[in-house]
Amino acid sequence: MAYIYLRFPEGKKRAVTLSYDDGVEQDVRLIEMMKKYGLKGTFNLNSGLYAPEGTVYPEGTIHRRMTKKQVTELYKDSGMEVAVHGFTHPFLQRLPDNLCTNDIIKDREGLEEQFDTIVRGMAYPFGTYNDDVIECARRAGIVYSRTTISTGGYGIPRDWLQWKTTCHHDDARLMEHAHNFIERNCTEDGWLFYLWGHSYEFEEHDNWHVMEEFAEYMGGREDVWYATNMEIYNYVEAYRKLVYSMDGHKVFNPTLLSLWFEKDRVLYCVAPGECAAV
Repeated sequence: MAYIYLRFPEGKKRAVTLSYDDGVEQDVRLIEMMKKYGLKGTFNLNSGLYAPEGTVYPEGTIHRRMTKKQVTELYKDSGMEVAVHGFTHPFLQRLPDNLCTNDIIKDREGLEEQFDTIVRGMAYPFGTYNDDVIECARRAGIVYSRTTISTGGYGIPRDWLQWKTTCHHDDARLMEHAHNFIERNCTEDGWLFYLWGHSYEFEEHDNWHVMEEFAEYMGGREDVWYATNMEIYNYVEAYRKLVYSMDGHKVFNPTLLSLWFEKDRVLYCVAPGECAAV
């Protein structure tokens, strides 16, 4: 046996996900663009910082948080994931453990009630964290949390509570990374392109064209899986639960997902509950 490599649904070798923070008005335009090009992603929200209903911002205000009603209408049934970003967007590592845990839990509870769903994902406010914050997130039932660390690579994390990204959308090498991701040959485990940012930055820097160029190039490809952060997490964690016989010629899928992998240059799909010869 030479190798076994992860493949995404339908045997795809590449996946793309986006992650955007704060629940600002510019997310409306971003989601419209994502839907236009078939991209998916996760929006990290501070449920304790919604703007009061009827808020009118002074001319020139860039960071414009939405009201709870606007947030609900925009993200619910959008196909996007909502995730924790801190109830009050604090520097979590500066809080005592009980207050850190409480802030995460309050945001999670608020979002779950608001969207009638289960929320287990997160992005660290300000991108700052330490071992204590990681443990607080874990105790709050968070299974993954995005950092602001960019690698320029396409790897899948082993430690989901320190999930590093490919790059921020303002990275000068954004399109270089995108072209490498699509054009280079992926010969081992499937690749993941992870883009992050804040949509208000497009208005602040007057560069919506950056996102348009990226989305047009990256989106709409039949050989790419477009997924939310949680969909990536769920699939990869299910894949890691596959059980192989000692000779590697049988595999059992104990999960509820159909799982794909490549073994010795042959593509396999194992259905939920199936024990298959490979």
